[in-house]
Amino acid sequence: MNAVSDRKPAVEPGDANLYINREFSLMEFNRRVLAMAADESVPLLERMRFLTISCSNMDEFFEIRVSGIKQQTAAGVGVTGPDEVRPQDMLARIHETTRGIVAEQYRVFNDVLLPRLAESGIRILRRTEWNEAQAAWAADYFRREVQPLLTPIGLDPAHPFPNVLNKILNFVVLMEGPDAFARASGISIVQAPRLLPRVIRMPREVSAGPYDFVLLSAVIHHNIGELFPRMDVKGAYQFRVTRNSDLFVDEEEVEDLAEALRFELPRRHFGAAVRLEVAENCPAEIANMLLDHFQLGPDDLYQVNGPVNLNRLMKLHELVDRPDLKYPPFSPGVPKDLAAGTDLFEVLRSRDLLLHHPYQSFGPVLDFIRKATSDPNVVAIMGTLYRTGAVSEVTEALIDAARAGKEVTACVELRARFDEAANIDLATRLQNAGAQVVYGVVGYKTHSKMMLLLRREEGRLRRYVHLGTGNYHTGTARGYTDLSLLTANEEICADVHKLFRELTSPGETPGMKQIYHSPFTLNAMIIERINEQAELARQGKAALIRAKMNSLSDPGVIKALYLASIAGVPIDLVVRGVCCLRPGIPGVSETIRVRSIVGRFLEHSRVFSFGPNGEYTYASSADWMQRNLHRRVEVCFPILDAALKARVIEECLDIPLSDNVQAWLLQSDGTWVRRNPGDEGRRAAQEILASRLGGTGGTA
Repeated sequence: MNAVSDRKPAVEPGDANLYINREFSLMEFNRRVLAMAADESVPLLERMRFLTISCSNMDEFFEIRVSGIKQQTAAGVGVTGPDEVRPQDMLARIHETTRGIVAEQYRVFNDVLLPRLAESGIRILRRTEWNEAQAAWAADYFRREVQPLLTPIGLDPAHPFPNVLNKILNFVVLMEGPDAFARASGISIVQAPRLLPRVIRMPREVSAGPYDFVLLSAVIHHNIGELFPRMDVKGAYQFRVTRNSDLFVDEEEVEDLAEALRFELPRRHFGAAVRLEVAENCPAEIANMLLDHFQLGPDDLYQVNGPVNLNRLMKLHELVDRPDLKYPPFSPGVPKDLAAGTDLFEVLRSRDLLLHHPYQSFGPVLDFIRKATSDPNVVAIMGTLYRTGAVSEVTEALIDAARAGKEVTACVELRARFDEAANIDLATRLQNAGAQVVYGVVGYKTHSKMMLLLRREEGRLRRYVHLGTGNYHTGTARGYTDLSLLTANEEICADVHKLFRELTSPGETPGMKQIYHSPFTLNAMIIERINEQAELARQGKAALIRAKMNSLSDPGVIKALYLASIAGVPIDLVVRGVCCLRPGIPGVSETIRVRSIVGRFLEHSRVFSFGPNGEYTYASSADWMQRNLHRRVEVCFPILDAALKARVIEECLDIPLSDNVQAWLLQSDGTWVRRNPGDEGRRAAQEILASRLGGTGGTA
């Protein structure tokens, strides 16, 4: 018997101390993103981009996660997770931790990135740095482009505090002087319209170089006196409010989900306030007035040393044409046997195809979908759409197919957070083109990624399928790591067809032969595979579990992994974001190692491998989270072809697990430590895969 399995665990696998709180883990992930902004090995403009991503992540954290915890606290909800942390204790820890992260964001911005950008000829000029000509230009720009769009609201009984939109830039202005109506408030609110650019390039005639910029906030602040004739402005202070952005629609009560969401969307801008950001120089009495108005407490106040909307500086990456300060251009590869003119269906009839994005092009997937329009033998196409983007080649192909008289069925997930408006629009356009559109299953988000083509061949219908770990979004396919499987395997295709029937019509899906899906069979399969490896270890046989995913938080899966570790199973996990499991605890999880890779591409693929030789290897749309395994429609599919299985294991597990440049190792206390190559040879997984699969080469 394995020596480890003989030990009695120091604590039981269900003990609350063995689980890291999800929100705390999510904050640690944002620290890892922010660390990229301070990393000297990352190109300078990419560092600025990572800074803005960390700010955007923080916004969403407050909009969704913190707002939900505040609601739980107000409702008196007790312990909600396996870590047994109460909501009110979460809030206290969140405020303490996020203040530290925000302070680091502004330190990196002010003390590191701004000076380095200036050294490279890229300047973001503060008001105090403008010369006379620049100040005159800013005043002219303000009068022409900004002032006509501003409507100051003076606070008095006839002018109550205006509705302040979520995350919009605002100023509270203090003034003295004569008023035409003898009003004596002395306080006005100025909101910056969302359509105005936040980063403005100075013209060459007043700048020292081609890349001198000013922020809209500085232009408004410097000229704000123009809005109040004959008044003496005593102070102007930026502020920004973050609001609850979750939408609530009772699906069992509404008759038309699209219409209900369309009605609910405008409310996102005016949800309950959850955070107030103000400039560092904002007087306490003004900050307190704002807190009182937005019904927030002192803990909800964040005073920042710089612009309150750092995330809007993401535009700088696009505005500055300096390839030397960005990641080098990357061209995704195309498998050699998919050269122009290749009959994709002929290839798929002989073998499966695997594409590893973004290292390999998303083009073959688009070509597969376009076949529904161009091939007269293709009679029908069925697809799930979660996120496609506002302008989508996939959607256009489906619309063209419907207009061409093909049978098109689209399951559009309207509730993909922050993409609801785009998805309502694409659903409407598909319906207008003649496609059948459904919105999934009440109470369950349809998160699976699958397309099914039916093609008439030799007097019968043959099915072809695409299954993916990512979305049908050409933009994210260039920046997210994901897998695509194109197959004509009869059992997989039949399973996918059954699942589409399950999504569109009543009834129970008969037993599937190859794929597993949530909320029915996927969770049970994962637990079963973990338990099988544990039993092998108890028998003294070789066992191994390796998996890659975005998040790991499901208590049942974590407990099964602990039991497998107690049995002696080596377990290696690559988890990009949230991980609630604690590795390295003696007698409980000492055989478990967890790493996260943060780099140029967002690690998004989900791969699960069980057995010393990856006997069972799957790709999936699902993370090991409660929502994915129990409250969503997800698909997990096997990699059956031996050569493709070897590729998946090497590219998604072996190479990432050897990374010593961009990998972070999770400690048992919930902190992460970045790997250092030291005397080892440098191994950066994303660079290795880009070199191997990118360009014109690569394998299928």
